[in-house]
Amino acid sequence: MRAVLDPNIIISGLLSPGASPARALQAWHDGRFELIISPALLDELGRALTYPKLRKRIPEESATAALELLARGARIEPDVPQPPARSQDPADDYLLALAEAARAALVSGDKHLLVLRDQFPIFTAAEFLDWLDRHS
Repeated sequence: MRAVLDPNIIISGLLSPGASPARALQAWHDGRFELIISPALLDELGRALTYPKLRKRIPEESATAALELLARGARIEPDVPQPPARSQDPADDYLLALAEAARAALVSGDKHLLVLRDQFPIFTAAEFLDWLDRHS
């Protein structure tokens, strides 16, 4: 199984170690699925991790370590140039295009993406973990 984790899932995983997003990150670390990332995903995540409200809860060293772990351990796919407009939030279209190009599920907590589940394999973190448990 391949999956793209929306940056909001990664950030949630860093903020709440016992919650479903953190368990999804642990499942990747345990080799239960192949994590797909792209330069744009890493850029978005890197920017978000510098926001003052997040920096108070995720120290710079932890943010840097998380970015390095993802860059070293995940499969980096190229960004899809000019992704088609599909989401109510155009900033999310690159995630849909990345997941589609990589033939991967998308794991997100974003309501603009979750409403597209009838068109794409999109899961919340908890749903993705349930799916992994049923198929492994």
